[in-house]
Amino acid sequence: MPGTSQNSSQSLSVGGFKYHVGISSLTQVASRDDRVCVLNILGGESSEVTPVSHVYSGGNVVFGTAPGKGGAVLETAIGNIPVYNNVRDGLAAGHRFNSGVVYLPPAAARDGVAELIRVNPELRKIFIVTEKISVHDAREIRAMGQQNGIDIFGANGLGAADSWNQVRIGGALGGDKPGDSLRPGSIAIFSNSGGFSTTIAQYLRMAGWGTTTVISSGKDVYIHYAAPEFAFALANDARSKAAVLYCEPGGYYELDAHFTKPVVACVVGRWKSMLTRAVGHAGAMAGGNDDALAKERWFMEKFGVDAIFTPGNPVVSSKGALVTNIAHIPAALTAVMRANATLPDFAAEGNLALKPWFGSDEGLELPAALRLPVVAAVAPYNEQVDLLNTQIGCVVPRQTLKDASGASQMDARTQVSSLYGTTMLNAATLPLESNVALALVHDASGENDRKLIAPAVAAYINLYGRPELAAAQASREAGNAPNAVLAAAAAVIGPRRQEAARTALQFMIERFHGAGLGMEFGASLSESFDVTTVDASGQPVLTTSTPDTRAQALMAGVQARGGRSVFLRWLQSMPGHPTEASVLAAISATLAWGPLARKRISRATAESFPWWMQLFGTLIGASADASRHEAGHFCGLTQQQLMETLSLGDMAFAALLGRTPSKDDLFAFQTLVGLLLTNGPGAISAQGAKGAVSADGPEQPERVQLNKAVMGFLTHTGYAHGGNGYEGIAYLNEQFKGSGLTDPSAQNHGIDLQALAAKAVEQYAQYKTQKKALGSLDIAKLPGVNHPVFKDKPVNFDPREVFIAKLFEERGETNVFHQFYRALVQQLFDAGVSRTVYCVNVDAVIAALLLTMLWKPLQTGEIGERELETAAFTIFLYPRMLGCAAEIDDHMNRGRNMDTRTPATGCRFVA
Repeated sequence: MPGTSQNSSQSLSVGGFKYHVGISSLTQVASRDDRVCVLNILGGESSEVTPVSHVYSGGNVVFGTAPGKGGAVLETAIGNIPVYNNVRDGLAAGHRFNSGVVYLPPAAARDGVAELIRVNPELRKIFIVTEKISVHDAREIRAMGQQNGIDIFGANGLGAADSWNQVRIGGALGGDKPGDSLRPGSIAIFSNSGGFSTTIAQYLRMAGWGTTTVISSGKDVYIHYAAPEFAFALANDARSKAAVLYCEPGGYYELDAHFTKPVVACVVGRWKSMLTRAVGHAGAMAGGNDDALAKERWFMEKFGVDAIFTPGNPVVSSKGALVTNIAHIPAALTAVMRANATLPDFAAEGNLALKPWFGSDEGLELPAALRLPVVAAVAPYNEQVDLLNTQIGCVVPRQTLKDASGASQMDARTQVSSLYGTTMLNAATLPLESNVALALVHDASGENDRKLIAPAVAAYINLYGRPELAAAQASREAGNAPNAVLAAAAAVIGPRRQEAARTALQFMIERFHGAGLGMEFGASLSESFDVTTVDASGQPVLTTSTPDTRAQALMAGVQARGGRSVFLRWLQSMPGHPTEASVLAAISATLAWGPLARKRISRATAESFPWWMQLFGTLIGASADASRHEAGHFCGLTQQQLMETLSLGDMAFAALLGRTPSKDDLFAFQTLVGLLLTNGPGAISAQGAKGAVSADGPEQPERVQLNKAVMGFLTHTGYAHGGNGYEGIAYLNEQFKGSGLTDPSAQNHGIDLQALAAKAVEQYAQYKTQKKALGSLDIAKLPGVNHPVFKDKPVNFDPREVFIAKLFEERGETNVFHQFYRALVQQLFDAGVSRTVYCVNVDAVIAALLLTMLWKPLQTGEIGERELETAAFTIFLYPRMLGCAAEIDDHMNRGRNMDTRTPATGCRFVA
């Protein structure tokens, strides 16, 4: 140890330690007599924490330092704290202190400690808040403290607090209101964690135990004031009857501590023994003898117990108890003190049971043990909660969403995308109405919602005599691809088309909320709610004197399907005849009410429902040639069938192929819709939708044009993204040409798939050989075979394809095209063309499902290759319009203006 200064000698040490310890009792750690100097007092953390400490302690900070800012002050509620360039200037101004607090960066902490010691002979204690001080600097700090008779606390600690004297020195022990946590009592706390120091004090207070001195020792490389010193000071503090220790792995401090009073030790961090490098607080790593398990053994030996205390196994002795869960500390302490014939300091102030201020069971029937009662919040939070409960819907924070989404994501490991937590595999098992609900209300919803969605969308599918059909047909006849045809129709469904319905919807939400319609699950379907209590004054135009044909058809559709709606019931009770806009608004309000109540969606989302219904119906309708739209009929189906009986899947299939689907066709169609809903926010189609919203400015969501955003999605699809499904269909069509296949779904299809696969592999092998002979590296891959993620195993599988295959099996379905693909990958391996058995990827499944629906009209000549390609492209657009609608809504609610642009620094010029 370096030479001895004039201020220190080993004889001044207390407790028989072989090194200097100046504090003999916990009463000396933080007292009202202490005067404090804070280094870097104007730093980000100190400027927030120091004023609170100063006020709580009755004004114990005499000055602080901030190089270059001498003459400044730090304002507090009881007066300003002067700031000097350095410690010497503060002393020269007449200030005196015995305690220093260090808030300096790690590289400067050692010099800060040296300055405090060098210029102030009255210094006795230093509290180092700084974390991650180097080992070298920590050793020098230790040496300086020992040479000069200084007790050092930390580093990486929050200092100390004394509940009896109301003093806090160092960091934020007790938080912004120390008095709320630090109630005087008989328990001392010594914790490696600063945050848990306060938490433990709060937990103890709930159980009737107050505190004496609370020390946040820190857990940096070196703990200067450690468990042995604490145990000695605890023994000499008449106020403290017991102590709580919170211990993390690393160091032998606790092993060397000799406790003469009861102790509850909480040892955490078993997981750190598996690490090979430090994480967070410095701690034991693999290979050491000071890990959490070792510390548990030390304390059990000290206490004479053979197990860890838990509420179900309350093992204690009069010496103490060991816990590994911070929540068990109060019960363990009470049990230990009972063994010492000692009662709590005061009546318990509460308990640690979960006391939710909010609650929603999401409509689930939960067991009684899980139905936690909502309790009134404490002031001032109760007023905030009451105000929040009057808010209809959620409000989410805005952020840059260029390559991010709150709606969709893709699992990089399985390549399975999900929309609002529903995987595309699960979505593949749902009817089209449920996937519409998933896009709008963020879950697949229930049967009643499906009964409302079907007629609401169906009302806008037959476009006979409407300008959107004329626009779509003009685009089609100009030779455009399906995406451009639908974009032309979408352009006509502008903001004014939904203005009346949006206004009516806003009115209904406000008035029904004001009338006390419950926000509980199913309230919007209530048959008992008295609709006469709804204030209808000042209403927009909801009814007219003459019947509205489209409104009547909508209401008849809901009634025929058995749909229920308290909003429709109210609307029908009013004098006059409901308008189309008001009926659409009532349906939208019914769909939105539950999600709004559960804060699942925002008001802006709910108010967009009428626009989305019109857009979805229009895009499905516009995909059919104008000749299929007639007065009262669409693709041979009556308007009444559309509104009252057919599913959306039936209608979309009819728009695509001009006929209603068979049971097998509908299964294939709905499976495709689910699989193609989304590919995550990075998909080109999603980027087009998000870019359109970003350009409109989502921070003013009322300015976002949903139809233009849909056009952004449509213009960002094409023959490479969306139309590429045709490649797989064309390949299968070529392989099965002339095979005599009549029904791809028949179990007895009569096709020798092994022979067909062998022929295909032979042709592909010859193709590759020819290409290589010509020196060409541009060898086309077989569509639907292999995947960059699912490869390199002896036998490879795409989990999405496996899921669909299992679905086929469970339904007793046969798909000869899918079976061919499985035979093909095996034959590629058997013939030596591939090193492993390639996976059949999800694109092959999509092609197989598509061609199954199109095979019969293709063979009969009803459609040719051009129509086949158009159908393959269109069937991609149906589900992706739902997925992109979710992205549009999410970006409208979360995004920032122009957040999808690329900064100039991220762009490059190519000469």
